[in-house]
Amino acid sequence: MIRPSVLLLLCCSLLLPMPALARLAGPLQAVPAAKVRDLADIRSSRVLKVLVNQSRNSSGEVQGQSIGVEYHRLRAFEQYLNGHARDGQEITLKIIPKAKDQLLGALQRGEGDLVAPGELLELRPGYAVSTSAPVSSNVPLLLVGIKGERRYTRLEQLSGKTVALPTGSAAGDAVSQINQKLTLRKLAPVKIEWVDPSLAVEDVLEMVQGGIFHLTIVEQPIAERWGKILPKLRFDRQVLISEPGEEFWFVRRDASMLRASIDRFLTGYKKPSDQDAAFLRTYRRSYRVHYPLARADRQRLEKLRPVLQKHADAQGMDWLNLAALAFKESSLQPNARSGSGPTGLMQITPSAAQRVGVNNIQNLDANVQAGAKYLALIRRKFFSSPKLNERERMAFVLAAYNMGPERVQGMRAEARRRGLNPNQWFFQVERIAMEQVGMGAVSYVNSVNKYYLAFDRERESLEPGQKVVSRK
Repeated sequence: MIRPSVLLLLCCSLLLPMPALARLAGPLQAVPAAKVRDLADIRSSRVLKVLVNQSRNSSGEVQGQSIGVEYHRLRAFEQYLNGHARDGQEITLKIIPKAKDQLLGALQRGEGDLVAPGELLELRPGYAVSTSAPVSSNVPLLLVGIKGERRYTRLEQLSGKTVALPTGSAAGDAVSQINQKLTLRKLAPVKIEWVDPSLAVEDVLEMVQGGIFHLTIVEQPIAERWGKILPKLRFDRQVLISEPGEEFWFVRRDASMLRASIDRFLTGYKKPSDQDAAFLRTYRRSYRVHYPLARADRQRLEKLRPVLQKHADAQGMDWLNLAALAFKESSLQPNARSGSGPTGLMQITPSAAQRVGVNNIQNLDANVQAGAKYLALIRRKFFSSPKLNERERMAFVLAAYNMGPERVQGMRAEARRRGLNPNQWFFQVERIAMEQVGMGAVSYVNSVNKYYLAFDRERESLEPGQKVVSRK
């Protein structure tokens, strides 16, 4: 006989949020395996293809400085392999960034020899893939909020709350387990907001500090690392999200020699004491997004909405893109001035305005018109390809608005040469920008994107009386 409590659990579990369905961790079924390259084949080719999580936390590199936590370990593994090379068969790493939930599928297809995610990643059934020895053990998940808001000490307090999670987050399964416990107590489940794919774990943490999201759940080492950059974050350590996990590297199941070399390397590896020095130096001033819909900002946006909508509509644009750019450029202040020439709400230069036939950019209407027309010109002339989705197209336009379209096109060409996706700014072409010009332009695009996403979440209240259609 089935106990009533068990029956209740089985029935209610069908109604719970299903995070795994929101962001699938790899393919639904097993992918046919390509030929396995073991260590002998890798040495023969002299290239070790490493699939990395595209998160900047995991695999970022800025102007020659290794920022990602996995880069230090991977470079040390490269040295380890070359220290045991015979006949001068030295190996070079080829770094292949992918979204976290695509890593194991890409490994299965033979797109890489090794996966180094830098986060907890569960090996689900259906893959001919093996784990290495643990890269890190006893890794707990932490509930992260912002200082000054309610602190949580028990799981029950999360009932009915929303947590923002990036693609492939290990917390998705943990929240499902929490919701089963809440259901047994007849409490509302925790809601998951799976964020836009343009956001990685560090972006979600920044948006929590900025008040755009209220809660997220991340691995403790990641939370603590970014807590040095984002000092307003609060860690609710008393809430046991799940049992601690282990981080691994992954290889194809038949690559036994490669796996054995990885295990020997990991056994003796010690991270450098100054591993985060470049990370802190580079990012300390880069993550400064704040809440764009505080009362005064919302009131300014309501007053500006008619002129923003008018010129966005004239150029076939989403007015919230203009709003996000204006918030980044001038904090929605029409009278903003810059000593170097940019003027007004859109902080457009007189030369750029004249290029699209607009004068008197001290006038609000003309200023917005010039900004919208200049963005549309960049889009039409350089980024009109149907291969670009609209969020990526806007990212390229913003990058070009910031540092010039010709330079961005050059970065796309370099990305193509390196095997990166030239039609994806986020985590792909932006890697070239990080290497060539640093974090300035990357932070600029990221900030405008986050403000857009913050506005888009509130579109219904920002467009009273209009049919709401999200245009991500």
